[in-house]
Amino acid sequence: MDHSAHHTSTAHDHAAHQAHAGHAGHQMGGVTWGAAAKATLHCLTGCAIGEILGMVIGTALMWGNVQTMILAIALAFVFGYSFTLFAVRRAGLGWKSAIKVALAADTVSIAVMELVDNGIIALTPGAMDAHLSDALFWTALLGGFAVAFVITTPVNKWMIGRGKGHAVVHAYH
Repeated sequence: MDHSAHHTSTAHDHAAHQAHAGHAGHQMGGVTWGAAAKATLHCLTGCAIGEILGMVIGTALMWGNVQTMILAIALAFVFGYSFTLFAVRRAGLGWKSAIKVALAADTVSIAVMELVDNGIIALTPGAMDAHLSDALFWTALLGGFAVAFVITTPVNKWMIGRGKGHAVVHAYH
């Protein structure tokens, strides 16, 4: 099947995945922004799920901002690591190695992301006191994720380029 003539997202993902698998084992110097963005997005998805879940649970339990934020950040790490962990486990790595890879790959990503995202929520007037039903809460949260994505992608690109971070994961995809 000719991928160049066939522009469905499935064909594109398949082609991207093939190219992705092709360069993963070789030189990591020529890391594409696409690969870095994809790695960041994987991580961000896990973070977002964890963080939103933490906020929902904290709000449901009528916790204060600090406890809710701690829970949200903890869950962001848990989900961020889990996404990587399961991807690496699927590639056939043992639990011990998979955990090492996930920790190496995601710690910087998640830390930068959480710092930026929570910083933006903390700095947005009223966002800390906004409720899950408020547009302000979601605007601050999504804005924070957008900025975190923009900041974390170059960090990931640099780490992948140096053979660290998500490069470790990509070698197992």
